[in-house]
This record gives sequence, structure tokens and C-alpha cells, in this order.
Amino acid sequence: MFLSSFLKKTGKKILVMTVIMSWIFSNQSLNSILSLKTKIVFAEVMGSTNYKMQFDSTNSGGALSSSDNYSLEDTAGEIATGDSGSGTYNIHAGYQQMDADSSISLTAASDVTMSPALGGITGGTSNGQTSTTVTTNNSTGYALYIVASSTPAMQGDSQGSSIANYTPAGANPDFTFLVGATAGEFGFTPEGTDIVQAFLDDGASTCNTGSTNTADACWNSITTTNQLVASRGTSAPGGIATTLKFRITLGSSHFLVEDTYTATTTITAIAL
Repeated sequence: MFLSSFLKKTGKKILVMTVIMSWIFSNQSLNSILSLKTKIVFAEVMGSTNYKMQFDSTNSGGALSSSDNYSLEDTAGEIATGDSGSGTYNIHAGYQQMDADSSISLTAASDVTMSPALGGITGGTSNGQTSTTVTTNNSTGYALYIVASSTPAMQGDSQGSSIANYTPAGANPDFTFLVGATAGEFGFTPEGTDIVQAFLDDGASTCNTGSTNTADACWNSITTTNQLVASRGTSAPGGIATTLKFRITLGSSHFLVEDTYTATTTITAIAL
């Protein structure tokens, strides 16, 4: 129980999640499914509407005691406690070990079905979204990243075709998702209270300026370089949700080869 509760890296705490998007093409109808699978498993904390129990312990004894100068919280009878690690990670197993260090967790997002179905010849736009929640008691906060495993992110499984990454007009994300008649592109935008400046806007037409997080605005590509999407400089004991919205547009004069198209994306939360 203790070994699975928190995964830690020396100096950083990392949880990784993988997004797999499949596009299935048949009878000139393009359907898409976005499924989210976690690469690692961690224990969920107990909670209610108002509270969360971040640390729990199965033991034979323990209590709080104090004097004029000191306070002591002890635990007796735990099993499989102590420090262990590898070249990449350290595990601090046990109730008191965890309490002495910061923790971070990342919820698994639900599967997403893109809608509506698209015609491979006639084109159109299909949308989908999922969300993940970062919870951390780290006083200096966290950072949330997204990265694709291939370029372009959306690859055909058997015919060697692909759907191009979305291409913004300039250095910043595009306020509006715009794809030409002869193109087909796949992009994303994040939404939430901790979204970084690049995806904020002026409430009208320009991204990476102002402080507004307009819905369905500020679109960018998902590349093989880690991209920061959300961050905060304080703890998030109650959890902060980030929504990831995905979009594919096939232009009216764009033809997509019949195939299954898959994009694999990794979401990483790091305690700062």
C-alpha cells in the first residue's frame, strides 16, 4: 500500500499519462476515438465532499505527543517502510516518510469520442476533450506538460499516411482554428485556472497576451518537444483540473487515405 501511494524522483516528482487517439476510416465515414491510458499506477487518496486524507497507515500503534519545546508523531508496526530507489526514482515508503516530503498525483482522464464523424472525401471538423487533475502539497506548485511521440502526431497505422500537425499563423497559438480547403490538421488547446500565458488571450483575437482563457481559442500543435500547458507557484491540495480540447479539420478539397490514424501523447505533471 505504501509503495504504490507516491512515486518520487530525486528533486522532482513525476507522474506520466498517455493519450491514444485512433481514427477509423470506412465507407467514406471518418470516426475518431480518444482513449486515455495511464503508464503508471498510484493509490487514490480517501476523501469526501469537503476533505481528503492525503496519507493513511495500517499499523499497530502510534500517537501524538509533545513537550514545551517539541512535538512528536510516531507510528509503530508498519511494514515495507524506508527509502529505496534506482538511477531515476526514489521511493519514501511509509506514513511518516511520505509526510516528510511533498507529494503529487495526476488523475486518469476518461476516454473521449470525437464528434461528429467525418467524411474522408468531403471533410469537416471533429472535436473531443478530456481532463486531468493535479493534486500536490508542494509549496512551490507544479508544472503540466504535453508531448507527442511522433511527427506528425497523428499517424496512419498501415498505409503510411498521416494528418498534419496544426500550423499557427505566427509564433503564438491561433485564436481561431483555421485550416485551408486543401489541408487536414490536428491540434489542441488547454483550458483551466492554471493555464500558462501562451494559451491566454485578450478576449478578442490574440493569444499570448492578456489574462482571458476564452473557450475554444488559442490552438497549437502537439509536437515531440515537451510543451508547458499549465503551472502554478503554490500548493494545490484540493486538486486543479485542466481540460485538453482536441480538434481535427479536413478541408473540403482534402483527401485522406483510408486507414486507422493514431496519435500518442504523454502528459507529465512535475512538482516544482
